[in-house]
Amino acid sequence: MPGENLSRDEAQERAALLSVDGYDVSLDLRSATGGRDDERAPRTFRSVTTIRFRCVEPGAASFADLIAPSVTAVSLNGRDLDPGEVFDGARILLEDLAAENELVVDAQCAYSRTGEGMHRFVDPEDGEVYLYTQYEPADSRRVFANFEQPDLKAPFRFEVRAPEGWVVWSNGVGELTDGVWKFAETKPISTYITAVVAGPYHYVTDSYERVLEDGTRLEIPLGAMCRKGLAPYFDADDVFLVTKQGLDFFHDHFDYPYPFGKYDQAFVPEYNLGAMENPGLVTFREEYIFRGRVTQASYERRANVILHEMAHMWFGDLVTMVWWDDLWLKESFADFMGTFSMVEATRFTNGWVTFANNRKAWAYRADQLPSTHPVTADIRDLEDAKLNFDGITYAKGASVLKQLVAYAGREAFLEGARRYFKRNAYGNTRLGDLLSVLEETSGRDMTTWSRAWLETAGVNSLTPQVILSADGRITELSVLQEAAESHPELRPHRVAVGLYRSEAGALTRYARAEVDVFGPRTVVGELAGSAAPDLVLVNDDDLTYCKIRFDETSLETLRSHLGDITDPLARALCWSALWNLTRDALMPARDFIDLVLRFAGRESDIGVLQMLHAWADSALTFYAAPEWRETGARLLADGALKELRLAEPGSQHQLTWARFFAAVASSEADLQLLQGLLEGTAKIDGLEMDQELRWTLLEPLAAHGAADESVLAAELARDDTASGKRHQVRCLAARPSAAVKAQAWATVVESDALSNALVEATIAGFTQPSQRELLAPYAAKYFAAIERVWAERSIQIGMDVVKGLFPSLQDSPETLDATDAWLAAHESAAPALRRLVLEARDDLARTLRGQACDRAAAG
Repeated sequence: MPGENLSRDEAQERAALLSVDGYDVSLDLRSATGGRDDERAPRTFRSVTTIRFRCVEPGAASFADLIAPSVTAVSLNGRDLDPGEVFDGARILLEDLAAENELVVDAQCAYSRTGEGMHRFVDPEDGEVYLYTQYEPADSRRVFANFEQPDLKAPFRFEVRAPEGWVVWSNGVGELTDGVWKFAETKPISTYITAVVAGPYHYVTDSYERVLEDGTRLEIPLGAMCRKGLAPYFDADDVFLVTKQGLDFFHDHFDYPYPFGKYDQAFVPEYNLGAMENPGLVTFREEYIFRGRVTQASYERRANVILHEMAHMWFGDLVTMVWWDDLWLKESFADFMGTFSMVEATRFTNGWVTFANNRKAWAYRADQLPSTHPVTADIRDLEDAKLNFDGITYAKGASVLKQLVAYAGREAFLEGARRYFKRNAYGNTRLGDLLSVLEETSGRDMTTWSRAWLETAGVNSLTPQVILSADGRITELSVLQEAAESHPELRPHRVAVGLYRSEAGALTRYARAEVDVFGPRTVVGELAGSAAPDLVLVNDDDLTYCKIRFDETSLETLRSHLGDITDPLARALCWSALWNLTRDALMPARDFIDLVLRFAGRESDIGVLQMLHAWADSALTFYAAPEWRETGARLLADGALKELRLAEPGSQHQLTWARFFAAVASSEADLQLLQGLLEGTAKIDGLEMDQELRWTLLEPLAAHGAADESVLAAELARDDTASGKRHQVRCLAARPSAAVKAQAWATVVESDALSNALVEATIAGFTQPSQRELLAPYAAKYFAAIERVWAERSIQIGMDVVKGLFPSLQDSPETLDATDAWLAAHESAAPALRRLVLEARDDLARTLRGQACDRAAAG
């Protein structure tokens, strides 16, 4: 990987020297079908690229980017260059440039099995081959020669030869002429958002129409596609419904018509991400097509992703960051706009509850790691960029923008966005370009705001302090602000402080005040004289980004009456705060689990309930004292089964409790019930055993030795699909056998034969919390292997292995010491690799602190 890296300094130097007029890219993908794969050599396709570009210093030298097994020919301005001399496997040296240049590169590029570049997938169900591209941040160079950096934008013309009977899509409208798919030239865009999808995809069409303010009619052809095997499950009507609602919303608020012609959405196999905002051809992971019954939270998540990617058409595609330092300029905005538009334009009106409970949890975790960084990050190179698609760039950035809307005003924020698009269309921007328009529209000092929120790292804690008079009224209520020693910045927070009291079995708000919090202590004068509250919620309505803390009275109220809070957002905020207390070793894990057992059954919001289940499972696995784990597991399984039986038959709550019961089942009786549900000898009224739920129940059976290889083979025969294969691979790796673990380890660490999806499935099955002793020998093997894996494998697979196989279940001081020893002995290892290990180390240290807190609670 290091040889394929590109530094910010190199990109700046090249951008100062070159400007690109256009690309013509010709791909011959007929090699995707037929023949046999040879593990010794990659399957390749021909890629011929012509780049027209200018150079401000004639005679200077630069380079083009290309990662390919071989290059057949290179010509620069009609002069043939020797590929053996100018191509090093990642770059093509370009010397003696003219003022105007034409570069032609004829190469054999490799199909990918890692989801990077031109990914090739063979469907086990019917043998059909499907292709798609995925580039961000820098993998278009695996498909065609280019200048791989976001600020060297250009128009692109693609043409593709494909196997007979296939359909090919790209960013522009395509037409099949004499056996060649030719696509309309794009607007100037960055290399990483070009795209090609090809194969026998199932394709559905629709259209969107709108009359613009000037009286002209905007027509956008809509398309949606998936593998043929998923066509029976493809609810394209709902995808189109959300798409049209999003287009309405963004046209209503952005005052800039969608600029990229058509709008196709491709749901593709073995996808590493949630989705990618290629203009005119958005790609999604096909798991957003639901083969079995799912809850409304899954449909909400899909809608959010559709709208997130649509927001990118303006934030990211039309206007793009200069370099990955300002990745937040697109991702934070898309994350915020995804929820903003979803709440206002679709049926998912509780989206801000999900944002507060789910999305921000990702941000809080990332912002407390040693690798935390400001929203505007210092991205030295492409490896840094790959790792910064994280909870800070997305969810913290979106939270900060939510705070900005409260600070500057909604209309000022949207007017700033409108001016930003018009001034910078098809160009590249930095932080200052956005701040200048927001300062114009809001009249606020954006420089000070940016310094506090975008240019410093860390999360503040806000705690209420209440002083009561003798007659039980508030004399003074203040908000105390704290910061971690490592990141001591205290920030301005626009917050709402809510006062709640318990009456007739309901905990409801009776007073609210908005206030600007500055410094370590801020008095909320408006609430003086109010009746004494049972609960003070210092970030009511979730206006700011902070960790909420409670005074003792409020905490005691929550211990007794958390389920009585009537407002779903307030309840979600309290749950989130309690989980942060648990992660921070300020609340014993067993206390958090007790709260879940007592109150989760009353949770109406299905997305919040699913988060509570995930948190309870994590509390038991990582933060509970080891000697209490068995007790805790029994309590969770019994509680889950009780709620499963109490849930309304056929409801999404019943389905959610069934999945959670499977996740925590461990006793012989639990496993027998799971087995009975699979075989039809046991029944829970209303619980439909579709194929996805069957696999959910099979994994714990496999992990506890109650489902062997023959059982899993029989299930695969029942579900002989790509999805079924992934489930089977995960379940096979979950079996409690030393030989199984050795084989799983070898297939992931010692071999690159598996695709990215099967690597992910194998790792997920390998790491079972009930198998700590069985996994113990792999701690030393992990530290011995990771530097080699990082050097030899693609960055995506390297990240999967380094993160997924870290011995987090060997939760002991000895593992912490081993991690420190590796870090001390590998100070010169790739910074991105060290970052991943440092993050895992921090999680492990947090685990040990949490266990100590939980142990102390036992007396």
